[in-house]
Amino acid sequence: MKQTWEDLGTEYESSSSVLIADADCTQEQELCQEHGVKGYPTIKYYPAGEGREGKPYQGGRDKDSLKKFVQDTLEVKCDVNSKEGCTDKEIKFIDSMKEKASADRQAQITRLDKMKGDKMKPELKAWVMQRLSILRSLEA
Repeated sequence: MKQTWEDLGTEYESSSSVLIADADCTQEQELCQEHGVKGYPTIKYYPAGEGREGKPYQGGRDKDSLKKFVQDTLEVKCDVNSKEGCTDKEIKFIDSMKEKASADRQAQITRLDKMKGDKMKPELKAWVMQRLSILRSLEA
């Protein structure tokens, strides 16, 4: 299960809407207790906009099952051209970046690429990844 989870995390590491994470409950006992983890491995998911209460994942534990669940349930795609599937925050960012020169967008990509490996709150990391996805789509 550990390798499957790591592989899935690697696959989604540049996602703007999906964060695959884990916690070692022998080290992070308070965090695990706060999230109701009682057995190992426990898989929970946290849909955007539905608060901090995680939902238990009940599907298959092989990579294909996990990936299908992420694609069907969690992955949000923002289309920079039609703005379909985009949040108000993303639309505002798209509009501001469309006005900029390609060199300016490339500079933002470089800056955000450096930031994405830094330690930060999950919400900030998600916003960094969303901006990278938008900028790369604008440059495509």
